[in-house]
Amino acid sequence: MASTDHPAAPDLSDIAGLGYEQAREELVQVVSRLETGGTSLEESLALWERGEALAARCEQWLDGARERLDAARARRADTDGAGDDEGAGRG
Repeated sequence: MASTDHPAAPDLSDIAGLGYEQAREELVQVVSRLETGGTSLEESLALWERGEALAARCEQWLDGARERLDAARARRADTDGAGDDEGAGRG
């Protein structure tokens, strides 16, 4: 009879410390390995899980970058509207 033991989920804790470029590059490698095939089902599942975690990490970085840009734009809008150019644009 076949074993009912499920393989342990891979340790993905190292992904939290990756920068955007590192995570993206590894994600590209994971996708390439999955597309190439030749891995066992267990290896494919582990690669898929790692790829999902890497994609989520990239999304975290991009979301953070968007928030920083939005905050910078808001600060700039506040500064521009602070009265330094009170009559600008009026004709």
